[in-house]
Amino acid sequence: MTHLAIRLTTLAMFSVAVAATPSLTPAYAAGGDTPSAPPASDTKGTKDKKKKTETRNPNSENTAFLANYRAAYATVYDKQDYTAAIAQLKALGQDDRADVANLIGYSYRKLGDYKVSQIWYERALKADPAHVRTWQYYGLWQVEQGNRDQAQYHLNKIAMLSGKDSAEYKSLAAALDKAPGSGPTY
Repeated sequence: MTHLAIRLTTLAMFSVAVAATPSLTPAYAAGGDTPSAPPASDTKGTKDKKKKTETRNPNSENTAFLANYRAAYATVYDKQDYTAAIAQLKALGQDDRADVANLIGYSYRKLGDYKVSQIWYERALKADPAHVRTWQYYGLWQVEQGNRDQAQYHLNKIAMLSGKDSAEYKSLAAALDKAPGSGPTY
């Protein structure tokens, strides 16, 4: 009887462990004109901070943020006015969001300021290590800098996060397929 109880307990513990284990299906994170949620903020604070938070309407703030983010996004991709886009993105006051930091990095890269661009890509990955669009753009940065091994690392990371059929993977793979020094890869 004791042996049966041990087996049942072991089976129950195993079942709970399997149920509690996260899915092995990869989570896909890219970037787009709708940014991901901001990083969790520190919940500690004074009563005054709590009162200010309670009186603000988070929906109107979020709506305003999204509208301004989309405007900056359009400035980057439609107008290709990278200097104006950087100003718009920084004015959002949300530099700690991966989508925002990534677009700032992309804009600096397009302006040819690779050192500052790198800082922003790394900031985006710190905010969200699974941000596929940042891995793609930073990989393109690596190709443009001649760091093909690092770009390959970024490509492998994208494959792991979003698969080889993703647009981000295909874009970076195409850039790596070009001969070194054969022109822009953006």
